[in-house]
Amino acid sequence: MSAPRDQHFLTDQRAVEKIAGFVDVSGRRVLEIGPGGGVLTRALLDRGAEVVAVEVDPVLVEELGIAFADEIEEGRLRIIPGDAKKVDLPPFDIVVANLPYSVSSKITFRLLEIGFEVAVLMYQKEFAQRMVARPGTPDVGRLSVMVQTYASVKPLLELPPNAFRPKPQVRSWVVRITPHEPPYPIADRAVYADVVRVLFSHRRKTVRKGLRSGKDAFPPEAIERAIAGLSDDLLQRRPEDLTLREFALVANRMSGC
Repeated sequence: MSAPRDQHFLTDQRAVEKIAGFVDVSGRRVLEIGPGGGVLTRALLDRGAEVVAVEVDPVLVEELGIAFADEIEEGRLRIIPGDAKKVDLPPFDIVVANLPYSVSSKITFRLLEIGFEVAVLMYQKEFAQRMVARPGTPDVGRLSVMVQTYASVKPLLELPPNAFRPKPQVRSWVVRITPHEPPYPIADRAVYADVVRVLFSHRRKTVRKGLRSGKDAFPPEAIERAIAGLSDDLLQRRPEDLTLREFALVANRMSGC
């Protein structure tokens, strides 16, 4: 079985068992993205989960269909061929997956938008470190702010390259993501997302200059109204130094609140 694109198959069985056991999946609807050879799928099924597995590679879809024919017939496993960034997803409670590195960000944002109870997801270590980065640190960015606004992230396990086939060039982290309501009121979540995107697209600029560079996202009058409603101290700082409360404040001013 060859790895499609940047998918690396987890072959360390002890790691597989740990990942499948980080949350209680018995009797729960579990979404798995990128099942690959099905080792994690098997561990989840053995723990009593009802699994929906989304796989983009048609060869793997066929092989999984053969390997898990009994579970599919019993209704314990459903395999959905397609791109997890776009394909329609049935209802699910929990997500457990080894995400392909190149689509980690897009899939994570989509999952947070859809909603779930808890997720155990594997990422490239550097990507996961950005997810948990705090304001004022070098790793903080759009990913950090957007994920931490809507969820808590807890690192659970670090894995070396030799836990996979083929071996990646980086180490991996398994993290638990638990959604929560934003810690500060957000008037318009779409505006909030655009403010975060615009500011980090111009991360070397001050907040004032970054907002004024965002005319592709906001009308000029909305930008100037927001700037007029913010303190000079905030406007003179850079986005990596802002707290979640301050991002919410900027976005709410942009929304006219």
